[in-house]
Amino acid sequence: MNKKDDFITQITKRSEDFSRWYVDVIRRAELADYSPMKGVMVIRPYGYEIWELMKEQLDRMFKATGHRNAYFPLFIPESFLKKEAEHVEGFAPEVAWVTMGGNEVLEERYAIRPTSEAIICSMYARWISSWRDLPVLINQWANVVRWEKVTRPFLRTTEFLWQEGHTVHATAAEAQEETLRILEVYRTFAEEYLALPVIAGLKTDAEKFAGAVSTYCIEALMPDGRALQAGTSHNLGQNFSRAFNIRFENRDQELEFGWGTSWGVSTRLVGAVIMAHGDDSGLIIPPRVAPFQAVIIPISRGDWKETVLPEATMLQQELQAAGIRVHLDDRDTNTPGWKFSEWEMRGVPLRVEIGPKDIEKKQVVLVNRLNREKSFVSRENCVAEIGRKLDEIQAMLFERALRFRQENTRDAADSDSLADIIEKQRGLVRAAWCGSADCEARVKEKTKATIRVILEETPPSGAACAACGKPGKHMVLFARSY
Repeated sequence: MNKKDDFITQITKRSEDFSRWYVDVIRRAELADYSPMKGVMVIRPYGYEIWELMKEQLDRMFKATGHRNAYFPLFIPESFLKKEAEHVEGFAPEVAWVTMGGNEVLEERYAIRPTSEAIICSMYARWISSWRDLPVLINQWANVVRWEKVTRPFLRTTEFLWQEGHTVHATAAEAQEETLRILEVYRTFAEEYLALPVIAGLKTDAEKFAGAVSTYCIEALMPDGRALQAGTSHNLGQNFSRAFNIRFENRDQELEFGWGTSWGVSTRLVGAVIMAHGDDSGLIIPPRVAPFQAVIIPISRGDWKETVLPEATMLQQELQAAGIRVHLDDRDTNTPGWKFSEWEMRGVPLRVEIGPKDIEKKQVVLVNRLNREKSFVSRENCVAEIGRKLDEIQAMLFERALRFRQENTRDAADSDSLADIIEKQRGLVRAAWCGSADCEARVKEKTKATIRVILEETPPSGAACAACGKPGKHMVLFARSY
């Protein structure tokens, strides 16, 4: 076995060690690599292309709802970060500080952006003076640094890429409407583009963003039974406006503080796609965010460069003209079988095989990455059929992930059954909760599971809190999480 064969086959089985499988896939598929600095990853081109496709679609969705992009500084003066007490307390353990500028000790430390509420609100205080200036709807694409103790590529790293929206409104109702509007954008994006079924809802006070009045999120279930928070939208109320003096003259010529929101998703979404859809052979990338939606592999027999390759090149051009991201693997250094394995490992949704016999029969062979199903399609109709197959794969991935979540969501009536499910079966546990922070903390201490989201449904009549047995006020989902 040569080194290239070894490269493709050395992936730990998911059933043996899910965490090891995850890292193996990232490195074998060349999505990312470890940098010389602990906890910081290098995103390689293939991985970055997935993020770029996510970014481009989200950017379109933000702009369609009236938001514009800007950029704010990476460095935040310590005095700014301290203005909102709950905010600085929440982020203090993760902040990286700059104390030297060249050879000189700085008079004031600078935080390397863990999030941008402080620096952005300081600018909004300058820009906003009247109700005519509102709403302010700004997003930025940036990197942030949070000094994490335990890291894992894409899911939790010291430095990561994200977008963060920051808005100011004239009323509390408008801020709440914005918070829920973005939550719906995130839900739509996750389900329609990442094929990732999510549950959208409210976080508990213990789990909300530091400095927010309320935090909403989208939660997804991963194949190892852990939940993953995939995006958050925060209603900041007037907390940051009061801290940074963001005031405006309303229509009655009275001064009042603005109502704020902030929201974000990050490169964690790449990790979510890897875990949610991959298998023992490697990645399976949803077509709508796949760098290559199809790969054409010419069967290299005889004088294939004179016979098969020209036909493959023509097909590539036709697919590109139809808006399909396609790669033609015309390397003559590897066998077709090796290429099949490599592109399967890299998660390309659809493989297109074309050889001398296919040219004779005026057909191509399509292979679905998800179920490896082969279909023989006429050359004349293959472009349209490839487009249809990609839509089919996208839908199949979502349905498979949704079915997994449904099969791994269970009900618990009391503390013992909740703990038993978390320990033996994992997944999401639906239970009633009395609303007490003590009960929430007690479950976390006993099971290492947290309330991932408060559901909109009300508890059934007579339902008791799974932690204390008192009447349940909310239905919630418990799970261990990333």
